[in-house]
Amino acid sequence: MKAVLFDLDGTLIDTAADFIRIIQDMCRAEGREVVAADLIRSQVSEGARAMVSLVYPELNIDDPVFLTHRQHFLDLYGADIAVDTDLFEGMNPLLEALEAHDIPWGIVTNKPRELSRSLLSALNLTERCAVLVCPEDVSRTKPDPEPMHLAARQLNIPAEQIIYAGDHPRDIDAGRNADMYTILAAYGYLPLQHKDDLDAWQADCIVNNVAELYQVIQQLTGFAQPATA
Repeated sequence: MKAVLFDLDGTLIDTAADFIRIIQDMCRAEGREVVAADLIRSQVSEGARAMVSLVYPELNIDDPVFLTHRQHFLDLYGADIAVDTDLFEGMNPLLEALEAHDIPWGIVTNKPRELSRSLLSALNLTERCAVLVCPEDVSRTKPDPEPMHLAARQLNIPAEQIIYAGDHPRDIDAGRNADMYTILAAYGYLPLQHKDDLDAWQADCIVNNVAELYQVIQQLTGFAQPATA
């Protein structure tokens, strides 16, 4: 394997704490029952609509009032995008090992480009990330393989020589459909309706923490070998 791609939220970066803070603050501001942190965490990979629906379950997602609340949520998040957010523990040594051996790593995400760029900038990852593919870059997002193929073209590496790690079934589907080697990041924000049967995702590999992810990627890329001069 010659490159590694990651999903963003819940795989590469632990963003849940900031989403929990914002959603719970919205509940308090509205005088509503505060949504449990674990429930919010399980919805992070489902996107802004799913998280805002936890606060306003009575509203249809196409309701103009709901859309106003969703925009308010996005504004709050964009203003304080990395207060309690960081790489998952152990992830930076993995990225450093890849970089030391000239193995490019990048991101394929359904997170909007503006927010993705802001997050990478806040964590000083912009220059380190070899490729960033967001919904605005494609006509069909994950689970369609289009964003995966775009990332492969930008890296100039065949898709079948690329690893993709993600924490949602659509990540694994997208990677499999693009003939990439797929890793299910079981330490991430697994959606409630899919977390009890991880084998059904049909990933090539399941890892329970970043240490296991490091080991699998090390084996697949061979970066345990000394870097060439």
